[in-house]
Amino acid sequence: MSEAPIITVQRVTKQVADSTGTLTILHEIDFSLQPRESVAIVGASGSGKSTLLSIIAGLDVPSSGSVKLAGQEMFALDEDQRAALRAQNVGFVFQSFQLLATLTALENVMLPLELMGRNDARAAATEMLRRVGLGERLGHYPKVLSGGEQQRVALARAFVVRPALLLADEPTGSLDFATGETVMALMFDMNREAGTTLVLVTHDRAIAERCDRQLHIEAGRIVN
Repeated sequence: MSEAPIITVQRVTKQVADSTGTLTILHEIDFSLQPRESVAIVGASGSGKSTLLSIIAGLDVPSSGSVKLAGQEMFALDEDQRAALRAQNVGFVFQSFQLLATLTALENVMLPLELMGRNDARAAATEMLRRVGLGERLGHYPKVLSGGEQQRVALARAFVVRPALLLADEPTGSLDFATGETVMALMFDMNREAGTTLVLVTHDRAIAERCDRQLHIEAGRIVN
């Protein structure tokens, strides 16, 4: 028996009002992802990639259509319920790292575990930071870490909760080429080890080709 999809997106449309009337950002997007599958969402700036990622995460609400995450209809839930579903199932990696400046690397990685009430937050976060090569940087604040080190902290924070789904939005966009290559190799390795489903928004064709498949978006539509 095949496994149920971790994500099912059905006829998702997103429209917003602007000065000229109604702007359609996404138009009837359909796809599903199986557990442990990796997919790259590619397209030009303004094509709707990041909006689609936000809707998959339940951070943005579609104008119509549905998204199921781990079998749950995302938009049948209220905002608090969606947040709880995300906490249980989703990790995030952003271009801008999104680390809390007032917390050390260790505290940033501990935070999602503490929010889940985990008693082993310090030990698990320490182990994960060692996994990404930052065992000597536990007490460092983001401002004294390089961009590559900050993104590795973000990877540790994303993977420490053992998410079923990892959403990554241009994770190398703020990094130089060599550092970006190192971070992406680490992310794909960790993703494979953890058996996580990966949705990756990227402009980089070489990175996209490392995924199992690609979704090309043009003007809000998936094209072949």
